[in-house]
Amino acid sequence: MSSSHPPVRASDGDRERALSELRDRAAEGRLSMETFVGRVDMALRARNRGELDDLVSDLPQRGRWRRRITEAVSSVSDLTTRIESAWRRPRLPRLALPADSRIRYLVGRGSACDLVLSDVTVSRMHAELRRAEDDAWLLVDLGSLNGTRLNGWRLVGPAQVRPGDEIAFGDCTFLVASSA
Repeated sequence: MSSSHPPVRASDGDRERALSELRDRAAEGRLSMETFVGRVDMALRARNRGELDDLVSDLPQRGRWRRRITEAVSSVSDLTTRIESAWRRPRLPRLALPADSRIRYLVGRGSACDLVLSDVTVSRMHAELRRAEDDAWLLVDLGSLNGTRLNGWRLVGPAQVRPGDEIAFGDCTFLVASSA
């Protein structure tokens, strides 16, 4: 009596490897957009490794040199992005957290705001800084059109702000500094 083992379930890593392979081949022009979209859908629904392997098995193998060049370009691109970010960060204007007893600090284009920003990407009442009970500051987006970002992430709820954080109101970006 022969025992057959069930197929090995596809892990997130297996699925990501297959999707990465499909993305690379589409970027190289080896897959049509229609084929790419169809295979991505199948990869997301795949139940086991065999199904994922079938999605990429007919793709031509990339040459060693092409793979190395692609990896080198990717590494240089990543390094360039990190250098640009490090170069830009010290030049950001500072936003000092209020040192007085206020519990609310409004940011926006409107004249009633504590910090008035005249940039068109900033809403009239864009965001606010709220002092919490433990003297920490929370950043809250007030339903702005272009969003409020904390360290590159768009806010979907209140988030604590600390010195050294990067805050963006629309296209206006600041580096949070301590009030002292």
